This record gives sequence, C-alpha cells and structure tokens, in this order.
Amino acid sequence: MSLETASDEIKLAVDLIQLLEENQVPTATVLAALAIVQHDYQQKQAAESAN
Repeated sequence: MSLETASDEIKLAVDLIQLLEENQVPTATVLAALAIVQHDYQQKQAAESAN
C-alpha cells in the first residue's frame, strides 16, 4: 500500500513519527506526550458526543 492511498490516520501517524524522529525526541517523552494528547482528545470526543 502506498502512502497516497493510506487512510488519514496512517498518514498522520507517519507524519508524526517523522517529525519526532527528525527532532530526536526521546521515546519516553514521546510516549508521555502521546498519553496526554490521547486523554485530551478523548475528552474532546466525549464533549462532542454529548452535544
């Protein structure tokens, strides 16, 4: 599968991985930040569903 035909989630994941690797962000920092982002977006999704 080429990136051009990949889902938006895959495209975003690839872009984020590339950004993090290019900036040599430590793995532990990435995982901690992703947990924060996931929590934030889960709250956002819940709020959107409530409306």
